[in-house]
Amino acid sequence: MVDKQVCAFLPQLPLCSASSVIFNPTQPTPAGMGWLPDFWCNFVPNIPTCGDGPAVAGDGPLKPLTGFGSNPGNLDAFTYVPPDTSPSPRPLVVALHGCTQTASDYNDETGWVQLADKLYFAMLFPQQKKANNPNKCFNWFEPLDNQRGRGEALSIKQMIDTMLADTSLNVDKQRVYITGLSGGGAMTAVMAATYPEMFAGAAPIAGIPYGCANDVSSAFRCMSTGKGRNKNGQEIDLLPADWGERVTSASPSSTFPRVSIWQGTSDTTVNQQNGSEMIEQWTNVLGLSQSSVEQKFKTTRHLVYQDSSGRPMVEAYFVNNMGHGTPIDSGPAQDQCGKSHPFILEAGICSSFYIAKFWGLTSVVASPPASPSPGNVLIPPFSPAPTNQSSEN
Repeated sequence: MVDKQVCAFLPQLPLCSASSVIFNPTQPTPAGMGWLPDFWCNFVPNIPTCGDGPAVAGDGPLKPLTGFGSNPGNLDAFTYVPPDTSPSPRPLVVALHGCTQTASDYNDETGWVQLADKLYFAMLFPQQKKANNPNKCFNWFEPLDNQRGRGEALSIKQMIDTMLADTSLNVDKQRVYITGLSGGGAMTAVMAATYPEMFAGAAPIAGIPYGCANDVSSAFRCMSTGKGRNKNGQEIDLLPADWGERVTSASPSSTFPRVSIWQGTSDTTVNQQNGSEMIEQWTNVLGLSQSSVEQKFKTTRHLVYQDSSGRPMVEAYFVNNMGHGTPIDSGPAQDQCGKSHPFILEAGICSSFYIAKFWGLTSVVASPPASPSPGNVLIPPFSPAPTNQSSEN
């Protein structure tokens, strides 16, 4: 059996063909990576994962967003904006799909559209193209796409800028949030690191610490081990300060978002150690102690890291026995949401609801029993200082 990394670089090998058991592109691919590089499609252009179809979001409620700047990452974008007659500016939630998914796979399935209808926030769904990545993964591991002012990261920023500039949408630039699954979770970390001044909150699900990978090979390593490389190129368990420096050096900003981290304990695509490394990274960035308030909540182990005033700034949910996907809890209760779908997993907890709650988007009483906030009163989210949101081109 041939290794995936070998096939990534030597697709002409017989065992790497479209009929290969280990790397069969006609089979479902994990939402995290499962990545086929562009030159695979150059070699076997007729396989199903190659070629771009039209930029559509299916039959759902999403509307295309066009004309959002130079778009150096060549991405598509879709929006969902529920009617709202309130004069108050509304929040914006950016949601990034995983590999093999589209924007329409990540809207009502995850419960985000359901929450937007209830809470009247606007939504932005960036979408990858097969021309950029044949399995529709955001290129979180590519230096041309994961740095400030470049590629896909800049394209997503331009989408946000366009929505902020549209006065008819009435979006509050101080309440912009971002979340995503796996490849989208890793890209969530990219955006929180490279444009931290834009976001009041971030929530990577099955994500990867920012700065862990800079090519395909290191992306597989990060996914499977959670380990990074030091400045000498050695693969090690990096210290919180090492992880933190990769974020603080990624932009000139001095303000950073609050972060909610989600990870399945039985995920065989993204090692759960990545969740622990992301905790170390963001607690260091935000100047927090490594000590946490820990509790069992629903089907999870919930960790909360507070600032000196007791405000939760980083939290992590490790979902027991969950594989690779976004956790949902379908049902009619106020803290339930979602629809089962590939990589959208029934897990006894609706991640979208509790992410929105952590960000301060909902005041519904459904707190973990040992919540560090007093009673069931939500502590307002940490908001970045006002900045110039003009596009970088």
